[in-house]
Amino acid sequence: MAAKEDLYAKVTPRRQRQSRPSTVKHGSTLDVLLSMGFPKTRAFLLIISCVLGCVICFSRLFSHVDDPFLDDPLPREYVLYLRPSGPLLQQLSHFWQQSRFSCGKNKAHNIFPHITLCQFFMCPDGKVEALSEALQATVTKWKGRIPMPLPLELYTSSTFIGLFVDEQLAEVLKHFAADFATEATAKADVHVEPHKKQLHVTLAYHFQSSHLPVLEKLAKSIDVSSGCDWLAVLFSRDIRFANHETLQVMYPYLPQNDDELELLTGDFIFMSPVEQSTASEGWVFGTSLATGLSGLLPENYVSRADESDTWVVHGSHSVLNCASPSNSGSTMGGLLFDGQLNDSLLDSLMDPSTLTGLCPPMQVSRPANQSSLSRMRLFVCRHGERMDVVFGKHWITQCFDSKGRYFRSNLNMPSSLPARSGGHRDYDKDCPITVFGSTQARLVGEALLESHTTIDFVYCPYGLMPVFRSASGLQQEGKTKIRVEPGLFEWTKWVSGTCLPTWIPPADLAAANLSVDTTYRPHIPISKLTVSESYDTYISRSFQVTREILTECKNLGNTVLIVAHASSLEACTRQIQGLSPQNSKDFVQVVRKIPYLGFCACEEMGDTGVWQLVDPPILPLTHGPNHSFNWREMLIQD
Repeated sequence: MAAKEDLYAKVTPRRQRQSRPSTVKHGSTLDVLLSMGFPKTRAFLLIISCVLGCVICFSRLFSHVDDPFLDDPLPREYVLYLRPSGPLLQQLSHFWQQSRFSCGKNKAHNIFPHITLCQFFMCPDGKVEALSEALQATVTKWKGRIPMPLPLELYTSSTFIGLFVDEQLAEVLKHFAADFATEATAKADVHVEPHKKQLHVTLAYHFQSSHLPVLEKLAKSIDVSSGCDWLAVLFSRDIRFANHETLQVMYPYLPQNDDELELLTGDFIFMSPVEQSTASEGWVFGTSLATGLSGLLPENYVSRADESDTWVVHGSHSVLNCASPSNSGSTMGGLLFDGQLNDSLLDSLMDPSTLTGLCPPMQVSRPANQSSLSRMRLFVCRHGERMDVVFGKHWITQCFDSKGRYFRSNLNMPSSLPARSGGHRDYDKDCPITVFGSTQARLVGEALLESHTTIDFVYCPYGLMPVFRSASGLQQEGKTKIRVEPGLFEWTKWVSGTCLPTWIPPADLAAANLSVDTTYRPHIPISKLTVSESYDTYISRSFQVTREILTECKNLGNTVLIVAHASSLEACTRQIQGLSPQNSKDFVQVVRKIPYLGFCACEEMGDTGVWQLVDPPILPLTHGPNHSFNWREMLIQD
């Protein structure tokens, strides 16, 4: 336990508050994040958000996840559960709903219905994929060996109500858990302790004694013989908040004082009871899952959530049919936010001509200024939603089988992906956009067409074939080919590991019938990019390549579009306005607020060489959190 205690020691409150009226500065974002122990692999933030497919849309939880300040290798806690599905789950969900309505929330409601197969254990981020493989190997080995249905017997006492597994079959499940522990040690070098107590599904505990008759009556109405397929599911949770209460933001809130926390609808807040004594009535002190920042927030802007709403799924396999994984996307009992949040990825705008079935775009309220149309313009746009942000950094293990064949486990995943020369592991740092990310980009592409905006040149950093296929949709009548410019790549300090991603060469993109300019010679070739470059180097590189792009396009066309990263909106436009670069801390604060498909426009003021930011020709794009929907769990049948 010593190692685990050391980890918990890292997450003690950063500061003690005196009283609400006093003004307390947060300190730098770097200090806040490091004091909270964020892992180097930029753990989960989402899911968290989610997890489109889990609970909260990641693009809202982390409007920008490419932060370089999540470097503390703090492991997560993992656990293996059996989760029911089918008719039995419907009945258990109905019990959860009715017992909450009749008696209020008790401790059992913090976690969904399950059977615990092992104790919580630690696993380094780098071993998670091997751990998932250990579960899959165990399930495959046990295919057809676990009798179904599991015989369950109701047990009630004055403090506990639960469904216990028949003792003989419980021994079978314990052997299954022991085999998983062995596989986990062999493949991931972690210690897993199988659950030694009686196996059961907890229905209620820590409830008021006066509620026992009602809870017992509801429990007896559960038909334990109902059909059920049990799923072996590997979950993880952030150990920093294991003893905190989980709240969910219901309404947005902008801070009025320095010690207050900004709230985004759908975000989760972790609240420690020991930190509440200094908060004024009607206020609580908490930590945002989306930003990692702590502060005061109005109590009536949040509601109580379940602890498991912020858990991450790393593998889910049917015990009844062990041939293939079931729902193995990162669906946190709620939140999808498992993974390498700041891996380098490239995305782009989609072909607006393929857009069907959407509402007609709204017209821009600002009338076109005819005199401005002759001026040179620069548009910079952030890419669309990425697969790893929504489904976690381990989405590859969820979507590729042992032979490297891709399959999607969620409708928000592309129906197909192109093969990579280095195998599917090349997607690890060079990730595609989601279906929803494509839709986001289509909306922007259609709005540009509707505003009669002509794009003369399109520049993108390196990226995946689907990304460039999307960007190629912006060309008008085939005139505009995409120019691949490595110099537009994001701050390389935000790339995990010791090497840059493996990118698809422009010639290969063109061979795949993508409209890429193979004659274009980059201003900054890949060979000039270095891993973990300084902030000053990144800012200078971005300014240099933007200035050279504008120079080479001058007198050849009026409008240049750069589709790159959130940081590009700041890095590619600030210095051409004659402004000095911000310091790195302020830069990160600006960048993290730029959403997917964030769009900005600059215009050159005459022939002076001076540029200024102006209103874009299109309206902004805003979307909110989207929760995973499972009809078996949601549509409760009485």
